[in-house]
Amino acid sequence: MRLILAGVLAGVVMFMWGGIAHMALPLGKMGIQSLPGEDTVLSALQTSIPADGLYFFPGMDMSRKPTADEQRAWEAKYMAGPHGIIVYHRHGSSPLSPRQLLAELVADILACIVAAIVLTRVVAGFGTRVLAATGFGLIAWLSVSASYWSWYGFPQPFVLAEAVDQVVGWFLAGLVLALLLAFGVWTALGISW
Repeated sequence: MRLILAGVLAGVVMFMWGGIAHMALPLGKMGIQSLPGEDTVLSALQTSIPADGLYFFPGMDMSRKPTADEQRAWEAKYMAGPHGIIVYHRHGSSPLSPRQLLAELVADILACIVAAIVLTRVVAGFGTRVLAATGFGLIAWLSVSASYWSWYGFPQPFVLAEAVDQVVGWFLAGLVLALLLAFGVWTALGISW
């Protein structure tokens, strides 16, 4: 019970940090630009892309292994440019919907419950648990955002903002988890194991 409660409270703190980082600080805007000639590009996308999805260009048929000639032709197109990825949604939606907020909150809470379980196995003091949780943020950033920078060319300011977001978020969650996982806090609150 205490692990779930600690995870929920830490997840709420992480969620609140995410709101601050993306709405009050410039972190949510770093490395993101408006699309030049947006009306022309959007018209072409609406005409050309029939369904929502993640599109990689130049494209290649991913349902089968390409021949050596197809692979060479694709590599030549890739090197000549342009290349990139598009996350495409054909129909409009709210930019900040209750569903999105709830999904983020649930993801943060679940991540912090997992972290609480791991941190109970760490035989260490408060500071080491906070450091371990902060390390979770660094691991998340290195394994996802840094890879997106390396493989897909995500802009460096965007990737660095993600590092700050993840590391600070996990540091704050780690403070909450380390505090709440200390036996004395639960005893003081009258909550037993």
